[in-house]
Amino acid sequence: MKPRTAALSVVLALGLLAVPGLAPGQQPGKVYRIGYLSGGGTPPAPANTTPQQCPIKGGPNWQAFVEGLREYGYLPGQNLLIECRWTGGEAERATALAGELVSLKPDLLVVASGVNTRRAKQVTTTLPIVMVNVTDPVGTGVVASLGHPGGNITGLSDTIGVEFRGKQLQLLKEAAPKVSRVAVLRYSGSGASSDLWKEEEAAAGALGLTLQLYGVRAPEELEGAFAAMTKARAEALVVDSSTFLYVHRQRIVDLTAKSRLPGMYSDRGFVEAGGLMSYWSNEPAIWRRAGFYVDKILKGTKPADLPVEQPTKFELVINLKTAKALGLTIPQSLLNRADEVIQ
Repeated sequence: MKPRTAALSVVLALGLLAVPGLAPGQQPGKVYRIGYLSGGGTPPAPANTTPQQCPIKGGPNWQAFVEGLREYGYLPGQNLLIECRWTGGEAERATALAGELVSLKPDLLVVASGVNTRRAKQVTTTLPIVMVNVTDPVGTGVVASLGHPGGNITGLSDTIGVEFRGKQLQLLKEAAPKVSRVAVLRYSGSGASSDLWKEEEAAAGALGLTLQLYGVRAPEELEGAFAAMTKARAEALVVDSSTFLYVHRQRIVDLTAKSRLPGMYSDRGFVEAGGLMSYWSNEPAIWRRAGFYVDKILKGTKPADLPVEQPTKFELVINLKTAKALGLTIPQSLLNRADEVIQ
């Protein structure tokens, strides 16, 4: 080989090594675009926050999502662009923001929460959508079934079944064995089916508990809901999974403490804010898994052919400081099962 040819070969080889690895099936030089519709965040948002700034960026779930994309060779800022929009927990903004993302002609949408996913479905029935953290997607009409979702939506569900609600209630009962009346705080725009509620009531009955349902749609309704709980002599509280409720978690935790109710929450963020305990799916693990769906769709698989996955990893978090304030002694057997105990 001539010296000039050999040198050129070395340069080309080094150049190939410098290029980020592409997953099989990716087109060299192609830049993919994802539309990302989020609803979460911590109120109050910074004064300069806009729907385009997405305060969720940089958080643990966002980091897990980006890491999941990297596993399949998608590198934000290199061969991947992510256009983000944020509802700030105001569901009525989701339709317009989803439309804005669709107008950018992305390769697919990633949408967090059930209400946002349903709004996005109203905007487009053709653009692929990867949903994340959607409770009861079959009962709320997001997909036809978990095994065969049909349409343009698939992804990761928070559907854990009545058995899971029973598990939450069982853990709450262990922490506060004297309770019998349990209030359930739910975002009334969630679209949860009445059949699911009946099954939850049956699961509670098997534990000797009676459930009381309280729905809210706006922040100003929270105090009224807690006043109603007090009037109905609720002895404990379960807070459902919802972007709206999560956004207002500090207010909810404060009202729960004021009402002196032992609380079971559907996100560890409530416990970090002062709530008693949470038992829910491992959120970062779910967001990391979303990279698998993005990769499959970008390589040509139709959402209708990708089964919806349910969580497989769960975590129990307990706040001992809150337990002490409530006069509760958490059994050692329950503490031993906790993934994290906040002192």
